[in-house]
Amino acid sequence: MPTMITAQDLIALMDTEQAYALFDVREAGEYNFQHIASATLLPRGEIEFRIAALVSAPSTPVIVYDDLSGRADLAAVTLQSLGYEQVKVLQGGLANWIGAGCATASGVNVPSKEFGERVHVESHVPELTPEDLCARQARGERLIIWDMRTPEEYSRFSIPGSCNVPGGELIQHCYDLSRMPDTTVVIHCAGRTRSIIGTQSLQLLGLRNVCALKNGTMGWLLAGFELEQRPNRRAPAPSSPGKSHAETLAAQIIQQEGIPLATAQDLERFIRERSRRVFYLFDVRSLEEYASGHIRTSLSVPGGQAVQRSDDFVAVRSGTIVFACDTGARSVMAAYWYRKMGFKNVYALERGLQSWVDAGHELEKGSSPELAPALKYAQNSVPLILASDLAARLCQQTKPVVLDVGKSSEYKNLHIPGAQWLSRGWLELKIPTLFPDHNQSIVVTCRDGRRSALAGKSLQDLGYTNVFVLKDGVQSWAREGRPTDTGLGDALIEPNDVVIPASQSGDRDAMVRYLDWESELGDKYRAAKERHA
Repeated sequence: MPTMITAQDLIALMDTEQAYALFDVREAGEYNFQHIASATLLPRGEIEFRIAALVSAPSTPVIVYDDLSGRADLAAVTLQSLGYEQVKVLQGGLANWIGAGCATASGVNVPSKEFGERVHVESHVPELTPEDLCARQARGERLIIWDMRTPEEYSRFSIPGSCNVPGGELIQHCYDLSRMPDTTVVIHCAGRTRSIIGTQSLQLLGLRNVCALKNGTMGWLLAGFELEQRPNRRAPAPSSPGKSHAETLAAQIIQQEGIPLATAQDLERFIRERSRRVFYLFDVRSLEEYASGHIRTSLSVPGGQAVQRSDDFVAVRSGTIVFACDTGARSVMAAYWYRKMGFKNVYALERGLQSWVDAGHELEKGSSPELAPALKYAQNSVPLILASDLAARLCQQTKPVVLDVGKSSEYKNLHIPGAQWLSRGWLELKIPTLFPDHNQSIVVTCRDGRRSALAGKSLQDLGYTNVFVLKDGVQSWAREGRPTDTGLGDALIEPNDVVIPASQSGDRDAMVRYLDWESELGDKYRAAKERHA
């Protein structure tokens, strides 16, 4: 039985400087509705894939909670099996926390979005309404419109004429933009946060002809304008003088703000000690740059994602954080914003990756994450089945159960006909009732075979004797041209493991609610500002 911690003891822990991690192990939809304000979302089915990056030191106290469904207990057992030494379950779960009058929040990435609203209020970030932007476009004014989102997000839709420039790259473009003082630079994202941080970054770096598009692509739609579908534009690469100027700007920020730099020797020590002290190494270059060569233990967090999703990447706020890029400018900007967000042990890697190479280290190529030891073990424990063999078995009179344990969004878009979907986080709690015959033939799958390998091992541990994992998952089935299906008709539980962003929902009411919620995060800063006026 896992060790328990009371709400009162957790509050006391939060009031100390001690390192700890607090995880909500429910599904994303449940977390989105309500969660402990400072908790990191770590669904029970993702623990093996993400925990090493979130908590590098196994001696760190780790607290997990759920809704008394049993998932927190399962999560605690998993964490203990992975070597975490101080794992506790919140007594009474979320309901007990709420009953004790403790703080909760709704939404995802709330710390980052609240910070964005604080910057908006306190720094007077200039805004342009969608109506004003549309009118300026119609008049033929000189405009540069940049979308701060990731290339994947941008490629779905954007403001007409907008180019994709992920937020972390802005410092490299300052010099070139400064050469166009008669051109207005309009920064946007889907909503508010990245456009606010991007605009304020450029203002901090000396530009004045810049403003944020109020409420981003959602504001544009709600104003009655059409978005451009499937855009494919990138801003021109920064010039050589622009890159050189970026280093000058970074040096100024280092001096003005006291940004500490980590040398290659410091980084060697942080990496060497990461199993004893929580350490994060984030590479803020583009995914393509990361794949071309990166420090082995680094995590790719391109563009402005480090600021936009800080709680997704940092579970232990007192941990040491180092940002890295090619020469240092982009990592200095990321370090600047993290320090403004209240993180204390934050560094930029001095001279970037070149310093690491100069110290005699090689860079690793590729972008595929290293396989977790638990995944390797599962893959060696559960027999694999080829797509051709599964197809043959599905033609027999006695067919195996095909159980898809990938993300519901992946299952909805593509799955094997007849496959049933179940979130891996619920597996041990639901399967014994759904399939009580332990001799039942079950083939487990997911998009690429990773989650299904772990699920297959869990089924074996439950006593199921006829379990197989589809080799390379549904993608191998589809590659062979075999029939596939779509939809959520065979979901065995409510598919609430994925939260569809309001910007992608097509629901205008949902967009209004979201934007109101995001703006309201800044109300306490507006009130404080009025009191001091």
